[in-house]
Amino acid sequence: MTPDSQTRQQLRAIVDAARERRAEDVTVLDLTGVSSTLEYFVICTATAGLQLNAVQENVRQKAQEAGLPRPSVEGPSERWLLLAFGGSVVVHIMTKDAREYYDLEGLWSDAERLDFPEEPRGA
Repeated sequence: MTPDSQTRQQLRAIVDAARERRAEDVTVLDLTGVSSTLEYFVICTATAGLQLNAVQENVRQKAQEAGLPRPSVEGPSERWLLLAFGGSVVVHIMTKDAREYYDLEGLWSDAERLDFPEEPRGA
């Protein structure tokens, strides 16, 4: 299922915010066809500590500017931080080791991947 334009804008804001803080391998999974309770996961990789926090702060700010509610935060740990924006969007900011270990993309392999190509600077 394709997200509506508002949801797509919100997901784009989260993806761009993560990339602004140099998060890598930003992936968006549409869970609406495979889960009765979850809608979207945004998964990205960051180094531990300072970068995890920088990504989290930027994502939180840009998501709220895009109209998402204040997130609940799970963690933080040195390996994984989770931001839950209501029931609609869950953002996983993980270290490379944690991402490989937990393999969320593998666990949710039936979910559709949504494409948010990087926009050229100044666009």
